[in-house]
Amino acid sequence: MNSFWKNKKVLVTGGAGFIGSHVVEKLIGMGANVRILDRISDGKLKYIEYLKKDIEIIRGECADPATALTACTSMDVVMNLAAHVGGIEYNRTHQATMLHDNSEIALSMIEAARKADVERFLVVSSACVYPHDAIVPTPESEGTRGEPEPTNSGYGWAKRYAELLGTLYAEEYNMKVGIVRPYNAYGPRDHFSPESSHVIPALIARVASGENPVVVWGSGKQTRAFLYVEDFADGLIQSIEQYPVPDPVNIGTDEEISIGDLVKMIITISGKKSDIQFDTTKPDGSPKRNSDNSKVKEKVGFCAKISLKEGLQKTIEWYSNQHI
Repeated sequence: MNSFWKNKKVLVTGGAGFIGSHVVEKLIGMGANVRILDRISDGKLKYIEYLKKDIEIIRGECADPATALTACTSMDVVMNLAAHVGGIEYNRTHQATMLHDNSEIALSMIEAARKADVERFLVVSSACVYPHDAIVPTPESEGTRGEPEPTNSGYGWAKRYAELLGTLYAEEYNMKVGIVRPYNAYGPRDHFSPESSHVIPALIARVASGENPVVVWGSGKQTRAFLYVEDFADGLIQSIEQYPVPDPVNIGTDEEISIGDLVKMIITISGKKSDIQFDTTKPDGSPKRNSDNSKVKEKVGFCAKISLKEGLQKTIEWYSNQHI
């Protein structure tokens, strides 16, 4: 893999953020020449501050066509990680905003890449494209059936639109386009604030704060699969190298865990003695949610390497160091 990326000119949109910063680190380690396009707000640059000498930074909006074209000019590969993201409640109450903002980013970036004659373009989609009643483990074929899951409808439709753009641009303009659908990511640099965090960072923050009992929605019997951020980054990089085809692949892990066991594991690793209270007046959501990862193994050769226990240990240690 290293030989492919040596001296490649790579643009990573959202490169200062949670996922993007890990991708940038890995690309630099492989010898790529990296440029990032990011709004870089809220002190995000701190994650890659130590790489400032090794990367080119463009501060701006991906949705702005002129900025997008400047960023794409002279690049060999564009990895479009930029997105407007939020927690479930934000997504549910801002459906139009999520559809508008993420559709704008998708169109602006792929059109700029076309105009700049970029060789390869990675569409970073989402598991939110799948319908609520998708087969589990979920194969990629479910991604165009029915409607996206209702609480993330705006975001899900924006990602379906991004995938369609990738497919049609590849057909009409002969671009090499890859499409990935990542599943639940977590790890260092994740969003831990209550209004934007997902389940693992939210639980880590609550346990660390001494919440007792830790109140969990539902029965705790529902199962989920969580992908450590470094595996996530590897999956993106490997996909655009090995399979630059507008044929979506899931990026996930086969390791599943119940939410109840997840909470117990976080409490144990954190060294706390908190009790757990399951609020069964609240819904479980889907009883089981995970991706069918057979296609990415076949087409890309990707397989998650970091166990949930190891990933949680790394994440909790990072969070503790940030809040001493």
